[in-house]
Amino acid sequence: VLISVASILFITCLNLATVKLFGEMEFWFAMVKIVAIIVLIAVGGWMIFTGFTSTAGEVASFGHLWSHGGMFPTGFTGFLAGFQIAIFAFVGVELVGTTAAETKDPEKNLPKAVNSIPIRIIIFYVLALVIVMSVTPWNKIDPSISPFVNLFSQAGIAAAAIIMNFVVLSSVMSSMNSGVFSTSRMLFGLSRENQAPDALGKLNKRAVPANALYFSTVCLLLGAALQYFVPNTVLAFTLATTLSTILFICVWLMIIWSYVVYYRTRPELHAKSTFKLPGGLFTCAVVVVFFIGTIGILALEEDTRKALMVSPIWFIILIIGYFGFYKPRNK
Repeated sequence: VLISVASILFITCLNLATVKLFGEMEFWFAMVKIVAIIVLIAVGGWMIFTGFTSTAGEVASFGHLWSHGGMFPTGFTGFLAGFQIAIFAFVGVELVGTTAAETKDPEKNLPKAVNSIPIRIIIFYVLALVIVMSVTPWNKIDPSISPFVNLFSQAGIAAAAIIMNFVVLSSVMSSMNSGVFSTSRMLFGLSRENQAPDALGKLNKRAVPANALYFSTVCLLLGAALQYFVPNTVLAFTLATTLSTILFICVWLMIIWSYVVYYRTRPELHAKSTFKLPGGLFTCAVVVVFFIGTIGILALEEDTRKALMVSPIWFIILIIGYFGFYKPRNK
């Protein structure tokens, strides 16, 4: 808990400085995990192509991907259960739009950033998992040991655990850094549009929405307190990630709805856009069906179902905020 609190306060201080410092730190945080994954892919690839044999007698091979039970060894429900953590991994992709206002030449840089996302997913998610499961079969992976640590340890890197713990910490800091940045900016924007308290719309001497940042920090600290109420780390992580998945699905659905409204009410502006959504309204419909189906999938597993049952509390808070603050203020 102390590490969590210290990390939160550190990120808050970084964001209180300047936007430039946020960008610099985010660059280095991201660089650490990118380098680590690239090294893992390179080391794992070397182990596969040289026929490395582990201490358990397993020979590294791509054949492990379709052996040991095939692609769905635990049935199709196992595949569906993976959607929760898979979608959670995509949390934050909407930040591309949030940073548009502070991006130089957004018409050029935003399409470039969006189009690079699939490539990054293939390299840093799919390829990394392929390498890990090719070195160690999925049914031989010890859930109590990080598969990344296990791979580096087998390669003879004694300090694998220390290195990967540092990488994990930097990854968490990176995620927290971008999350705090985007949340504070959204609160600031809502305040300027009379949809949040005026205090959240004030800037400090460095042109940073400090009050909105403080509010985001308090929310993070409340999240860290979850460890006291749910001592089981795995369960706490599952609850937190599932709840985040549900809430962000709702956020993404609102983004889709905003696009539909924009498409129908501003057709002339949409026609002039140089970076349109492929498929237009049809793609929106497909995405909505997929997200609704995903929420249904979360009800299949007991641990994710608990978070699904708790999620209405958040919407009750939003409704109270709307009728208690926003609506009276904008009569």
